Amino acid sequence: MPEKPPARNDGAHTAQLLTPCPVPSILHLDEHRCESCHVRMQSICAALDLHELSESELLSRPLCYSPRSVLLREGETTETVFSITSGMVRLSRTLPDGQRQIIGFAIPGDFLGHDLSEHVVFSAEAINTVNACRFPRQAFKDFANTKPNLMARLHELTAHELSHAQDHMVVLGRKNADGKVAAFLINLRDRLARLDHVVLNIPLAMTRQDIADYLGLTIETVSRTLSKFAKQKLIVITPDGVRLLNEEKIRIMGEL
Repeated sequence: MPEKPPARNDGAHTAQLLTPCPVPSILHLDEHRCESCHVRMQSICAALDLHELSESELLSRPLCYSPRSVLLREGETTETVFSITSGMVRLSRTLPDGQRQIIGFAIPGDFLGHDLSEHVVFSAEAINTVNACRFPRQAFKDFANTKPNLMARLHELTAHELSHAQDHMVVLGRKNADGKVAAFLINLRDRLARLDHVVLNIPLAMTRQDIADYLGLTIETVSRTLSKFAKQKLIVITPDGVRLLNEEKIRIMGEL
């Protein structure tokens, strides 16, 4: 049986590792688990060859985070970075008036902490059960400095995040509710397509309130818009998300 992971203190933040949260890979630390990772080619590790991957593996520890566990906390310092291998993570910042602004959702293959800074500028919280490889920040930074391909990958991720932030600002500033929700669905669909080439069912692990906070809408507007899309036979609302029936029209509605 795997040991029950205790609550850990990584710097100033606490990651709540609760039961039940299976960590099968923790039993096989002597195996090249990174080599067989199903999201490796979509993650930061895609920049590494097999020898470098083995080096990286020595730095990492696979951990499982139960829903609502905090991986990173805004405003604190951290000595860790994370590569998400399964589940979904809510990224948020606190506005000056105390309100929460959701700035994104991390999915498998995403890397938290690609700027390698010790200062945390956003909070990261597990929405559902999340598996992640945790790296010591400084050790990973030293490792990356000796691997040009990995450093280039980090720069690529930073540029992608900036582009995504700019696109999201346009969505918030110019789109009506239909356009905002359509853009959200298509963006998530395209990101998931990196993992599975054909994505018709879009899992929505986040709440309607999370989507509303991310899009600058009310929860009532998000629910009403999804219901309208369903009535127009653009989507089917499923227990775990939505199924696209007319991806082309949804994509056109969500274009910037």
